[in-house]
Amino acid sequence: MATTDRKATTLALAHALSAAERGLAVIPLSRTKLPALRSPHRDDPDPTAPVCHGACGRFGHGVYDATTDPRRIRELFAAAPWATGYGIACGLHPHHLIGIDLDTKSGTDSSAALRELALRHLFTIPATVVVLTPSGGRHLWLSGPPDVVVPNSASRLAPGIDVRGAGGYLVGPGSRTDHGVYSTAPGTARLPPAPCPPALLRLLTPPPRPRHTTPSSAGRHGQGLVQFVLAAHEGQRNTRLFWAACRAYENGFGPDLAPALLDAAIRTGLTPREARSTLASAARMTAQRP
Repeated sequence: MATTDRKATTLALAHALSAAERGLAVIPLSRTKLPALRSPHRDDPDPTAPVCHGACGRFGHGVYDATTDPRRIRELFAAAPWATGYGIACGLHPHHLIGIDLDTKSGTDSSAALRELALRHLFTIPATVVVLTPSGGRHLWLSGPPDVVVPNSASRLAPGIDVRGAGGYLVGPGSRTDHGVYSTAPGTARLPPAPCPPALLRLLTPPPRPRHTTPSSAGRHGQGLVQFVLAAHEGQRNTRLFWAACRAYENGFGPDLAPALLDAAIRTGLTPREARSTLASAARMTAQRP
């Protein structure tokens, strides 16, 4: 390993341990911003087997490996000496972190879109941790209530605004990627994640499923969602499937549309195991709360 990579790994571990001291569960990331450790089940012969989220005791389960235990963190980084960054799991105790990702790659003004949402729905973003991305974007850290599950989403709030919630993670400040280094905005590094404004939280959580839908409307809407998945390019497939499945479940016909979404996802290149796992995540995230 090159000296610069060893230094980046050492720094990433130090930043990860510091984050863990603040109650933030972490995992090692590679330069691509993906979890550094591959799944130990990637070569399992049975694609229909239940998805393991770490019950096997081995590393490589992505965000489900996230921990605040310093010994465990060191073990994770020792198993991934190529890691140059770390991810912070969202939705976990004690902060129940929600990440608002203001992206710049889409060519839209995501900051202006957030300001417009704030004006329209009468909320303000409180002083909180702000992480600056190498591409010029920003991650806003907010804290959610323990009894509310905020799903991950891409451009659901507005174009260029992605949300990281339960089952997702944020690239931690100090991480080095292929595109540069993530850093905290001046004056925000030691702030706690501020409570999410109630009006914004309502926008982040899916509406209750309608009890009844007509077959014709579900069919038209469902066909559009299937076509949305079929149009996915590499790098978009899982995100598009999750988005489409969430919309289907929110509108009450997720179980009926799931086989068609599964077939569409497999045709785009996802494995049956990956597609089923994503559909299951969408069903959990959009489940109606009591």
